[in-house]
Amino acid sequence: MVARNVANLVTSPKPIRHEFQPLTPEHSRALLQAAKDDPMEAFFILAITTGMRLGELRGLRWADIDLTHGRIAVRSTLYMFEGKWTFGEPKSDQSRRSITLSTLALNALKTQRTTQLEHRLEMGEEWQDWDLVFCGPVGQPITEKAVRGPFHRMLAQIGLPPIRLHDLRHSAATLLLSQGVHPRVVQDLLGHSTISLTLDVYSHMLPNLQKEAADKMDAIFSA
Repeated sequence: MVARNVANLVTSPKPIRHEFQPLTPEHSRALLQAAKDDPMEAFFILAITTGMRLGELRGLRWADIDLTHGRIAVRSTLYMFEGKWTFGEPKSDQSRRSITLSTLALNALKTQRTTQLEHRLEMGEEWQDWDLVFCGPVGQPITEKAVRGPFHRMLAQIGLPPIRLHDLRHSAATLLLSQGVHPRVVQDLLGHSTISLTLDVYSHMLPNLQKEAADKMDAIFSA
């Protein structure tokens, strides 16, 4: 019934690309050292080793984790909607993914599980059973503020200015790319919809990778 699409007359706004500040390997190690024995230690270890989003970490349940085989199934995200905590679908089909845990992350989760079970027994009937891996004092979901406070305190402790929690996700990607991990693997880990998105977001890493490729080519022909 409509003869033309009037939306074609509108110039769509360009997406705003936020500049991110990934941590270097040295700063990443320093951050985890500062997080040692903190109640949120496992949270920060997972954030920087898996690149999971805040909502994915917040919505992570023990039912999603296979501690025997060291794998996480990212099935949901947890967010506040109209004053209520709500479990929702991951950001995209590719965001619903399986992640193989590093030994560091797996050990951190095992410790988290033991500590949480002990605390749950202490709380008794006050405990709210959300099955959450990362939760508040009585098992309830955690707010971003509850995570951001310790995060900024740890950054200050190692002499770094405040950065966004989301920059831990970027840190995970840049750390892996700098170690020569294939972009397709990084795409799968982060749950990006396409590999072009991964390459576009982390194109700043390409000059370093190209230099490494040139050095390897030299090694081939100088042998």
